[in-house]
Parts: sequence; structure tokens; C-alpha cells
Amino acid sequence: MNQITTDLIPDHSALDRDLDALVAAKDTWARTTNAKRIAVLEEIKDRLLAVAEGWAETAARHKLIAPGSPLAGEEWISGPYAVMAACNGLMQTIAGVEGKTFLDHLKKRQTANGQLAVRVVPHTIWDHLLLSGINAEVWMEPEVTEGTLAANTATAYDGRAEARESGVSLVLGAGNIASIAPLDVFQKVFSEHKVVILKMNPVNDYLTPYLEAALQPLIERDALRIVRGGADVGGYLCTHKSVDEIHITGAAASHDVIVWGPGAVGAKNKKAGTPKLTKPITSELGAVCPTIVVPGDWSAADLRFQAEHIATQKLHNSGFNCVACQMLILPGQWPQKAALMGHLRDVMQQVEARQAYYPGAADRMAHFASHAPDAERFDRGAAPACVVAPVGDGESWFTRNEVFAPAMSTHEISEAKPEAYLIEAIRYANDTLHGTLGANILIHPKTIREIGKRRFEEIIADLRYGTIAINAWTGLAFLATACPWGAFPGHTLDDVGSGIGFAHNTFMFDRPQRVVVQAPWRPFPRNILSGKATLLPRPPWFVTNRRQHVLGRLLTRFQHSPGWLKLPRIFVNALRG
Repeated sequence: MNQITTDLIPDHSALDRDLDALVAAKDTWARTTNAKRIAVLEEIKDRLLAVAEGWAETAARHKLIAPGSPLAGEEWISGPYAVMAACNGLMQTIAGVEGKTFLDHLKKRQTANGQLAVRVVPHTIWDHLLLSGINAEVWMEPEVTEGTLAANTATAYDGRAEARESGVSLVLGAGNIASIAPLDVFQKVFSEHKVVILKMNPVNDYLTPYLEAALQPLIERDALRIVRGGADVGGYLCTHKSVDEIHITGAAASHDVIVWGPGAVGAKNKKAGTPKLTKPITSELGAVCPTIVVPGDWSAADLRFQAEHIATQKLHNSGFNCVACQMLILPGQWPQKAALMGHLRDVMQQVEARQAYYPGAADRMAHFASHAPDAERFDRGAAPACVVAPVGDGESWFTRNEVFAPAMSTHEISEAKPEAYLIEAIRYANDTLHGTLGANILIHPKTIREIGKRRFEEIIADLRYGTIAINAWTGLAFLATACPWGAFPGHTLDDVGSGIGFAHNTFMFDRPQRVVVQAPWRPFPRNILSGKATLLPRPPWFVTNRRQHVLGRLLTRFQHSPGWLKLPRIFVNALRG
């Protein structure tokens, strides 16, 4: 074949061979015994530990994090740590899948609006110690009861292993967070019995050697292939006859191009209801995620800590997160509003400057700023300033477009009473903002008591998001891989919102509706003054944590092989953070 022909007709024969191997092995993998699956996960843990250092250092370097910077901890915690934790969770579930005995140890209750809530964090002694004060519940779809929970959990494991059927899943990997791709692979391979061809995103395909090394036990069994390439490779795989289904992480616009086609053709297909791709498709697609600040009587230390919290929600991973805070909803009549925003400016100026590494960020930020002539810029030293645009009451470009960069909007609500304010803020988020992936609520515990704990739960039950974080960031639910991760149910291919389906979910719930995660209002030891005996200091995922690079390494090693003797070093560094 001459060079001209090669340029015009790309050689995809290697992809065909990979798919042939997966097709040949799919039923063998599906029928692999539970004991062998646990052994595979155990081996992945060992291989992952061996490459974790190189993985984290390489990712930090490519994201332009300075050598030795505490911010390298982000690459540990949202990379090897999260994958290691998922291995442990899946091993626990698979070990107890006969009779669904793993459900016996999970606390269950009925929420104020009558749904079944299952607590997934804490569920081990290590959770109680290392995630002290953090609580995560999975609220099931309304039809699921405690009596029917087992029948709606891990049903892919019901029946005889020899009768399981499989298929080939294409996972289109994300380019921002390192653990997304392997966790999506785990969802398909271990929870759904599928074999997977993972197409790496060009932005972070430097991780390919580390993933190949860590996931070698799946590759050796022809349950996984990892490939690189651009849109041409993704397009070839999406339409390949051997690919049975697709999982996409990215933007809604990219999803629609794949499903309906590009430009005017895609618009015509969507209007006619004739997708160009008819294979089953699941997705996680981001949103204009809100943080709702509820008025209350905050101390000066509270204002500073929550400013660090909001800065983290915006600037973690330099702002390139699908659940980054993009809409900060504020109480317009709150006397402490200006002080909170002043602290937020200060924190953003004081944290380590880091560049907007993700391709196209400068153009997206400029486009964002062009829609708001009165936008502020929170200075970040050598890094690009965070663009902050106030949004009025009318429908706005800012409410419909995920910016995926260090930029955010603010919206004020005039209601002064906390309960009425929260109801109005939730209505605004539900009815005005694009997407349903994650929403954060910052509220003083005293304010919750004034509203009433039961009434507060009734109110947040109306917030239609896949994850709700109370005095926490929804990114915490991403890291806690026992939590299902995805949009609020109900999206469709022609109105895809934040996506269809969910991943992570190491307890393998089949019908989760949302996750509600809560964290302490104040960090240890300051929380002792308010009578709360939790031990969580400044969290290691905060951008202001001075020891997160050390903690990320220690926590990853702890996840590999937990032990009491490892705790003192973790606690000392946590307190120094």
C-alpha cells in the first residue's frame, strides 16, 4: 500500500485484532468465578501499588504542577487512591454476593420523604477513623424498599455463573481526572460482566503505560484492551460491528455528535428522532453545578474555612472538573456575604498558582468573560485570574453552558429567611441550571436545627441532582467509590443533560436515585468548641492543604494494605495540613 493510500485510508487492523480477541473471550470472562475475580482484583492492587508513584508524578508533571508541590496530592487521591479503594470495595461485594450478605452490614433508614436510604460511608473501622464525621447515603428510587433492596442489587450476579452473557463495551476515556477511565472499566467488567476496549483521551494518554501495567490481569484474560488515538479512532470504534455498547465521559455536545451526528445533520436527526448510532449508550457529561450558600451566623473562622472550601470546589484540578462549582448561589440580604467573597478572593490569591493546562481553556475563559462586561477577576498571581461573572434573574448564557475552566458565576436570591431562601435556591438550580450531576449546600448546623432536621431533609429531597453534598463537595462522592456516580435519573438521548446511567457504585445497587454526602462544618480541632467529636482536620483534597502530596501517597498505600501501625503517620500529616 503506497503512502497516499495509507494517508487516505487509516490502518485500523490493530483495533480489529483487539476487538477480535475481546469477542473471543467475552463469555469466558463473564463466566469467570467470583473467587477468580477477587484474585484478579487483588493482583491489580499489587500492580497498581508498583506504578502509583510514577503515575502520580507523571500526571502532575503533565498538568504543570511544580515538582514537590502539595498539589501533586490531587494526582494521588484522584488517581491511584480512588482505583485502589474501588478494588477493595468490589472485592468485599463479590465476596458476599451469594445471598447478598454484603448488604447485611449496611445501615438503612427511611428518609423524611419516604425513600430508602442506605449508608455506604462509613462502613469500615478505617472509614470511621480516616473519614471521621463524613457520612454518605445512597437514596434508592422510590419503589425500592428495604424488603426489595436485595432484588435490586447486583442482579448481574443472580443465577449461575455458567449462564452469564457478555458483550463488548467501548469506554471513551476522560482527559481530566486519571481514575475516571479505570473506574468506568471496572463498572463494565466487574458489575456488568462485559469486556472492554478503552480508548484513551489524547489529553491524558500519557497514563496508558501505567494503566496497562496496573490492569494487566484483565488484559491477560482478554477482558480489556487499551488503545490511543484521536477522533478518527473513536469514530471507527463507535460504529464497529463488534462493539455492542458505549460509555462516554465528556461534554453533552460531544455526546450529541456521536449519537446524532455533527452540525446541521445532527440537528436534523435529533429533530426527527433518528440517531445515527443505535447502540446502548451510557454517559457522564458534566453540568453547571451550583454551590448554595445558606444564610446564617458564621464566625470569622467559619467564613475563612468555607472560602477555602469554595475555592477547592472551583480550583481543584485547576478548574477542569465536571463537578467544579460553576454557579455560586448567594443570599443577597445576608450581612456576611461581602466578607465571604472577600475571603474567597484572598484564598484564590494565596493558593499556589497553577496554569490552565487543559486544551482550549484560554478561549473558553475569554468567551465566558465576553458575556459579562462587569465580570470580576480574582487574581491568582502567575496563574490566569479566576473570572467571576454575576448573573441576573433572567435566563442567561451562564446558566446553560458548562465552561470547564477557572471561571464561575454568582447569582443572588433576596429571600432572607433560611428556609424560604433554600427552597428558592433549589427551585433556581432545578429549573434554570443545565445538568443534574452535583450540587453543594453550605449551611451552619445551627441553621439546620432552626429549620428542623426532618424539614431540611424534605427540602433537599426536591433537589434533583445525582449527588448532593452538604457542607462537603460532591467531588468527595466521586472519590468515595462506594457511591454511585452519575446524573439524576431521567435523562434521554435527545435531552441528555448530565448523562444516562452511573458508575463506581462498588455495592452494585441497580436502582440508585442519588447520593447525599455530609461532612463536618468545622475541621478538627476547632470543631471541639462546638461539641462535635469528629477527627477530620482540613481535608486532604482542599487546595489549601499543605500536606496533601504526602497524604495522597500514605492513603494510597493504606488502601493497599490497611494496618494500625500506618495510622499515626497519616494523622500527624493530616494535622499539619
